[in-house]
Amino acid sequence: MLRVEEISFHYDGVHALHGVSLDVGEGELVALLGANGAGKTTLMRVISGLSRPEGGRVSFEGSDITGAAPHRIARMGLVHVPEGRKLFPQMSVADHLFLGAMPGRTAHRRGEVADEVYARFPRLSERRRQLAGTLSGGEQQLLAIGRALMAEPRMLLLDEPTLGLAPALAGEILEVVASLRDDGISVLLVSQEVVGALEIADRAYVLENGVVVRSGSAAELAADEEMRRAYLGL
Repeated sequence: MLRVEEISFHYDGVHALHGVSLDVGEGELVALLGANGAGKTTLMRVISGLSRPEGGRVSFEGSDITGAAPHRIARMGLVHVPEGRKLFPQMSVADHLFLGAMPGRTAHRRGEVADEVYARFPRLSERRRQLAGTLSGGEQQLLAIGRALMAEPRMLLLDEPTLGLAPALAGEILEVVASLRDDGISVLLVSQEVVGALEIADRAYVLENGVVVRSGSAAELAADEEMRRAYLGL
């Protein structure tokens, strides 16, 4: 479904990505792991069109989307949930959801999709008139994901959805991510929660200093002794 080939990217004199390649199949949940500064967020921005690569190619469902406008990529069904949630504190939950709906959808269809999001996330339904800035961290992350689901994506790019959350809440969010895959939405998940990400992912890639240094099934990487020492503290 998604293919990234030999992507390179510089910013402010820093070589952030060095020939990065990966792929995500239909219905897969693929984790992209690595420490801060490894290039994970930069790669997500390149895929979603927010940053233009200096070399390489990105394709989605067979179409070349390298450097395409973000709104065009989103219309194709590839939707980015950025790190930090990027919510508007003074906007209500309901307004956030309708903001995420694709232009051209009828009011009836927007309402149907919003009802589906509320059914998936009952806490958002209970708080639909509440301002986003008054929600808990976990609820804000659910809202960020719900806003993306309003676009009826076929694939989600999830950048650090557990960032800043207590372990129990982080686990809940990862369960939500797994449920999205189980419902047929392909997912590329960026996470520093290595243990939790490997528990739900089908496959994983590890980035270090802008280079893919490991890849394989989640089970293989979880059992890899060097991975366990470097990332799992075992």
